[in-house]
Amino acid sequence: MGRKGKVAYLYDGEVGGAYYGIKHPMKPHRMRMTNELIVQYGLAEHLDVFKPNRATPVALEQFHTHEYIDFLQNAKPDHVTEAQVQHYNVIDDSPIFDGVFKFCQIYAGASIHGAQKLIQDDYDIAINWAGGLHHAKKGQASGFCYVNDLVLAILELLKYHARVLYLDLDVHHGDGVEEAFVSNNRVMTVSFHRYGNFFFPGTGNLSEIGFGHGRWHTLNIPFDAGLTDGQFWSVFQPVMQKVMDAYQPGAVVLQCGADSLGGDKLGDFNLSIKQHAEAVDFMKKFNVPMLVTGGGGYKKRNVARCWAYETAVLVGQKELVTDQLPSNMYLDNFKNEKEDVTRVPSLNADKMNIYRRGTIPDTYNRPVRLDRIRTQALEHLRHVEISPGHGFFERQPDAMLPEWSSRHPEANQEQEEHDYALSHHLLKDYDQADYFRNNDMFAMPWNSAWGKLPVS
Repeated sequence: MGRKGKVAYLYDGEVGGAYYGIKHPMKPHRMRMTNELIVQYGLAEHLDVFKPNRATPVALEQFHTHEYIDFLQNAKPDHVTEAQVQHYNVIDDSPIFDGVFKFCQIYAGASIHGAQKLIQDDYDIAINWAGGLHHAKKGQASGFCYVNDLVLAILELLKYHARVLYLDLDVHHGDGVEEAFVSNNRVMTVSFHRYGNFFFPGTGNLSEIGFGHGRWHTLNIPFDAGLTDGQFWSVFQPVMQKVMDAYQPGAVVLQCGADSLGGDKLGDFNLSIKQHAEAVDFMKKFNVPMLVTGGGGYKKRNVARCWAYETAVLVGQKELVTDQLPSNMYLDNFKNEKEDVTRVPSLNADKMNIYRRGTIPDTYNRPVRLDRIRTQALEHLRHVEISPGHGFFERQPDAMLPEWSSRHPEANQEQEEHDYALSHHLLKDYDQADYFRNNDMFAMPWNSAWGKLPVS
């Protein structure tokens, strides 16, 4: 670990200019709102701020296929065939829009750069609120996600650490990250999420535990709708304490999807900002190098306030962030003409508005069910190895390398980048994504992250 409190903040303002479409719930503008609150609350003074490197195609091909990255790099909204739409799953959930590849380069590059800050510059924590797009697959988009920055960051960390823990707080199951490492015990994936009743992506049951070398290194905590602060904490705290004791990771990647907050447009949990941040603070106290990213979150003003508050938690200055918003250039974005502004979740659970009160049965997340989930999770963790059961990979060069012109000035750069990505891909011997796509056991009838849910 580096000096106490050394936190890197990765931010590129251009990421907020990405535009999925007028009716699409994903609004990258929330990143600009988040950054504005971080500045106006005085938190930037406690951060080392960096404009991140943008991921090159070869960096993205550390996980994704060359074919898919080439498609994203050249795709235009008006020049995508129906065959390409189906093959790469760039449907209404994940449409091709102007600048989509640059958007991917920014958010993925920031997560990779954050991982490198933890390794090379001895930072304790690196923050990339633009990242956390956990549904993207090796060769396909999924659930608003095009490239999986989390997988890429984990691969970077695995060059230096024997074990990496991935923890997902999003209301949706972190399926893309789980699939990438489902047979690998050097990565443990833990996801707390909504499950059942056709909720996207339809995966993430307790019974999904990994396979091969990765058996017992996948842990899913499925909740019903309406999850409250107390219900969440009664499972999260003992389970994550046991995870850290049993697995002893060298680094943590923490996805802080804010769609688990009360009032989200797509999620139906009822967590307060304060409780969401308490989970972040809990993980910080283990003093393990940690990359913190964003994720889902579809009520912009709630997302921005949540991530600003969690930034304050990470730098040990949470007293700077109160329920009173500071003057800022996006103040109008924190208002809503259609509903009372008090629907913004307070930092305090006892003041939080409950989303769609009266529509969530009292039988959901009953104590007996939570007890069963907690008991099964703790039993699951008895099987986790502290040390990986197979050897280390040779440490690979950093993702931003190589300098092509200095090594092979006569070479075809595109072909060389492709060959380089294949030869340095840590998961090259086994394509888990293809396994899932070709195995009927994992076939899911749900291909929409928002088609089944109301968008208010």
